[in-house]
Amino acid sequence: MLGTYITVKAAFVDLGRMNIVIALGIASIKATLVVLYFMHARYSPKRTQLVIVCSVFWLAIMLALTLADYNTRSHEMQPGVSRLAPPAASHFLSA
Repeated sequence: MLGTYITVKAAFVDLGRMNIVIALGIASIKATLVVLYFMHARYSPKRTQLVIVCSVFWLAIMLALTLADYNTRSHEMQPGVSRLAPPAASHFLSA
């Protein structure tokens, strides 16, 4: 219940670009608690713990690459230019 409360409170706070970092941090903490206690990983054999640690490390690499890619993109809208691709059948509709 505490995790849900913190998630809801964080959703209503405007922290600019840090919102995604805060949301991912809260989600990571909640996922860690689920894995450790509800999936009984805390009391599992060492090999299982190694697989879990390696999986989390790989996830961290993927999130870091995703956030690095996000930071390199332009976030400003140019007037008259849509960021959305036109529908695939739009060339049939133009006359």
